[in-house]
Amino acid sequence: MRLELSRDEILCRVRAALAEDLGRDTDWLRGDITAQACIPQNRRGRARIEARQAGVICGMDFVRCVFEEVADGCDTRLRILVEDGDSVAAQDRLVEIDAPLQVILTAERTALNFLQHLSGIATATHKVVELAPAGLRILDTRKTLPGWRALAKYAVRCGGGTNHRHGLFDMFLIKENHIRAAGGIPQAIVAAREFRDTMALTAKIEVEVESLHELQLAVDAGAEIAMLDNFTPDLVPEAVALAAGRIKLEVSGGITAATLISYAKAGVDFISLGAITHSAPAFDLSLLVEEVEL
Repeated sequence: MRLELSRDEILCRVRAALAEDLGRDTDWLRGDITAQACIPQNRRGRARIEARQAGVICGMDFVRCVFEEVADGCDTRLRILVEDGDSVAAQDRLVEIDAPLQVILTAERTALNFLQHLSGIATATHKVVELAPAGLRILDTRKTLPGWRALAKYAVRCGGGTNHRHGLFDMFLIKENHIRAAGGIPQAIVAAREFRDTMALTAKIEVEVESLHELQLAVDAGAEIAMLDNFTPDLVPEAVALAAGRIKLEVSGGITAATLISYAKAGVDFISLGAITHSAPAFDLSLLVEEVEL
């Protein structure tokens, strides 16, 4: 898998992160006063980044970019041992680094921050996907850290999940407040379809429903997907029977690993979980200096 961001976009994000850690001077090594004070400029070393847990890796393009940016032409060699989307075990080596020690220690935290956060999302997603039967797709949501959505959704894909809409611009998702403002589910769906036709859009129309009656309204009005919001596992089979294949069904709201199987067995098409992006724990990994050239 490759990161679906351009080199310029990656570099922009990396530079913003380095500026946060090292100040605004783009001679990044000058921003690390501890490394400058304690380590001679020409002293080299070798280090490794290793996993401290099992999981799925994501963010290697950022690690590479951070070290290249900090090195700024210094002789710095990275050996990337895994690719995004690869599964690893605890103590697996992910990266080997041969570089000036100032470069290694200055780049360390920023590189690890990208790798820990993205690998955490990929790992959390993978755990859920492994529970799902074939044919059921695990979706993410828009509940992402502002400015990080493209990265978070990429990490979801690395973990085997499927992206829901990226933003408000690429899919109609008619929710409770839209329904109230439009005067009802049928009215909202008709308005969305008319807008789609007028604007020559291809975006699908999904509507949030909170009862079997609302699901029937959505089916009759021609919605393409219904989001079953906070339906209990015992109610979902009735929704599947009512839909009878005329509309795709997504389950959302309070889904846990314990309840996911029950929802899956009912025959829905999608299960969406905000937790895989907004609450994924950081992946446990570390950078260790192995050898210093005196």
